[in-house]
Amino acid sequence: MTIALSDIEAAAKRLEGQAVETPLIESPALNERLGGRVFLKPETLQRAGAFKFRGAYNRLSQLSDAEKARGVVAFSSGNHAQGVALAAKLLEIPALIVMPSDSPTVKVEGTRGFGAEIRFYDRFTEDRVAIADQIAAERGCTVVPSYDDPHIIAGQGTLGLEIIAQARALGVELDRVLSPVGGGGLIAGTSTAVKALSPSTEVWGAEPAGFDETRRSLASGQRETIDKDARSICDALLTPIPGELTWPINQRNLAGVVAVTDAEVAEAMRFAFSTLKLVVEPGGCVALTAALTGKVDLKGKTAAIVLSGGNVDPDLFASVLKGEI
Repeated sequence: MTIALSDIEAAAKRLEGQAVETPLIESPALNERLGGRVFLKPETLQRAGAFKFRGAYNRLSQLSDAEKARGVVAFSSGNHAQGVALAAKLLEIPALIVMPSDSPTVKVEGTRGFGAEIRFYDRFTEDRVAIADQIAAERGCTVVPSYDDPHIIAGQGTLGLEIIAQARALGVELDRVLSPVGGGGLIAGTSTAVKALSPSTEVWGAEPAGFDETRRSLASGQRETIDKDARSICDALLTPIPGELTWPINQRNLAGVVAVTDAEVAEAMRFAFSTLKLVVEPGGCVALTAALTGKVDLKGKTAAIVLSGGNVDPDLFASVLKGEI
């Protein structure tokens, strides 16, 4: 299945008046550090603190009245959870979220705050998809995947529409767009919009080391899985395998994907806080990390970097700022 620019444009219309059109911002300090002209797309300012609201609202708004009455079930470590919970609240749809027991407290509280029911599971020993499918079968509700759904991908793609439109409004043509990669929904949607509107713009992804299954999949030509013993502070990006729908899109669209370590991510988070005055969660900061480490070289380039979320656990953030990570 392919996602067309028209699907993303239709999603943008559904999101009008619901999602925040986050700004494209420029930092002279970042430009000087990287040797290029670099813009940031802070989805930290999006509703529920991450880009996930875009796809969630686009998906839920297209349910039939009968489907809305029966409710939805989703699985997420926190950002998709909050996006679905908020979209469900706005559309008056009952929602249950399957969340890892080690999800950041700020994400659990946010999900509950939007009125969703939560079912916890162990991310290392239990299958979240199987749990969600069982709940859906018992309740007759609709499963809302976090990335492997055409409506979710199209909703996330509205971010790419905004990046190109905002850059052109500034008189800028982008050489590169950098985005985090988890299951691949954000970068699949974003790259579809970017490549349709600006074919010469390269789209690069960044993943946590140990969870760089998309990077390794691009190298091998087939979907690769993670090492089950891998761990990372980037809780939003700990997916086991590229999505069935997202993988072929990303294989076609991406110029490359790089892996970044937890220590490198922590340093980027400190830079974002101290220099850019932005609070960015670990998973939301991996694309910025790729630029700061030079793993994606932006010297002499004009680029946009997606900061995909800001829902960082306060204790973890304090440890990062103290240099303990």
